[in-house]
Amino acid sequence: MRSNRIRTTALAATALLAALSLTACSDNGSGDNGKAGAAAPAGSTADQQSPAATAPDSGKDAKDAKGAEETNSGTANAPAENVSAASKGSTGGSKSGKSSGGTTGSGSKSPVTCTGSNTKVTVSKVSRPINHLLLTATNTGSVPCYAYHAPALGFDDAQAAFPVLRDSIPQAVVTLAPGQSAYASIGLSGEPDGQELHEGTHLTVYFTGRSNQGSTGAPAELTLPAGTHWGDNGFVTYWQSDMADALTY
Repeated sequence: MRSNRIRTTALAATALLAALSLTACSDNGSGDNGKAGAAAPAGSTADQQSPAATAPDSGKDAKDAKGAEETNSGTANAPAENVSAASKGSTGGSKSGKSSGGTTGSGSKSPVTCTGSNTKVTVSKVSRPINHLLLTATNTGSVPCYAYHAPALGFDDAQAAFPVLRDSIPQAVVTLAPGQSAYASIGLSGEPDGQELHEGTHLTVYFTGRSNQGSTGAPAELTLPAGTHWGDNGFVTYWQSDMADALTY
């Protein structure tokens, strides 16, 4: 009996030890699983930072980046082509503008000095004032010309130039566009009365330059109206842009 009880006790103790051993094993496994679960984010983070883990992603990113670069390059080239086309268009416009500007430029050349070569000069009698002639110089050139100062007149074989009336100086130099005219009046006789008069048949009209020193260019040779008589005390006015202004003297 006692032997059976001891054996039973021993068996019970062995069973208890086995149960305790199984319980301990179960607790250790549960704890490891818990630790593994808690460590998962850390392990995941380590995997994301790992070259082995990031290599596929890096390759994908590189591929995407390359595609984006190609896309951006293509987008960047598009405006460049447009700019190139616009530049070509602008060049064409410039050529057109240059042609237009050339035409404009040819019509706006700098004025030259009026002379007998680029003007047509006429002389005519006028009813008022009496004893006066009217000189008209018309620009026959293709560019404007300046009618400087007063014309220098030579009657027939006179040795001295005809006197110039200083009081007739205009406010500005007379500029003649092609086709426009300048005017100067000739007072055939002046004060005092009773002076000797000369019959005139020929008149030479000289043009002066800006400096008013002598004549410039070709003169105009004119035939005087029949019955013209001139005196040493006569005068000629400065060139005027208006006929009425010339005939006020």
